[in-house]
Amino acid sequence: MNTNPPLWKVSVALSKADAPDIAAVLELASSPQAVLINEDPFSSDAMVEALYAQMPDGDLLSKLVGREVHVMLLPDIDWIELSQEGLPPVRAGRFFVYGAHDMGKVPAGVIPIRIEAGLAFGTGHHETTALCLRVLSDLAKRRAFANVLDLGCGTGVLAIGAAKLWKKRVIASDIDPVAVIVTLENARANNEAPLVRAVTADGLTAPALAPSAPYDLIVANILAAPLTRLAPSIVAALAPRGVAVLSGLLRGQENLVLSFYRPHGLKLREIRRDGVWSALVLGRGPR
Repeated sequence: MNTNPPLWKVSVALSKADAPDIAAVLELASSPQAVLINEDPFSSDAMVEALYAQMPDGDLLSKLVGREVHVMLLPDIDWIELSQEGLPPVRAGRFFVYGAHDMGKVPAGVIPIRIEAGLAFGTGHHETTALCLRVLSDLAKRRAFANVLDLGCGTGVLAIGAAKLWKKRVIASDIDPVAVIVTLENARANNEAPLVRAVTADGLTAPALAPSAPYDLIVANILAAPLTRLAPSIVAALAPRGVAVLSGLLRGQENLVLSFYRPHGLKLREIRRDGVWSALVLGRGPR
């Protein structure tokens, strides 16, 4: 018997060119369980669909995206799992992120990460997750990190990637206990359970995180608002030669986020961009 909670689906018909921007607005402004873009291969049309655990306000979403949205209650099916079944694997830097349906397709010369999303965010398909994986891959060419924190871990893909790169203990934290469970399951599936410690924590001053500071590397793939709010505690938890990788923000939010970190002594080392999304690499002291 299926005991999954009911889900509501929001659909927006639009052009392929506008689909990424509207999907980004829905992700940032309305906290969906998942956002999908369905494109018609033979026309310029597309459909953005978002899944919600509770009935969303259709009128408010229509105002946010500037288009009419349609809201419907879905049958009792595990739509989150179903939405992952057809996703192709992702190559990001040295990493190859794939699902169970792609087992046996892992090419040689990559670092494989098997991720089953469940109800957590982060399969590698979202631009911000792929950006962070590329940054981790490039950082590993320059130095090693012995004490890593994945803040807002989602599925744990970044924590697992860090554990595979540096073979050191990684702490993965999230405010959502479901994400912590998913992270632990994915760590076991990737044979990284001994190195990935997943904890439920709200902020870096939580008892589960504070004793392990300072961190050599903090990766926070969350949103611009929590990145600004957490700036003082992220900087305080960073080691003197530490690196912070901040993502989950739009290009237009780069200067806003940076304005909260520069007064604390962090310098911008690099900006990575993919479409409308950005990742900031910050540090203090010598590279």
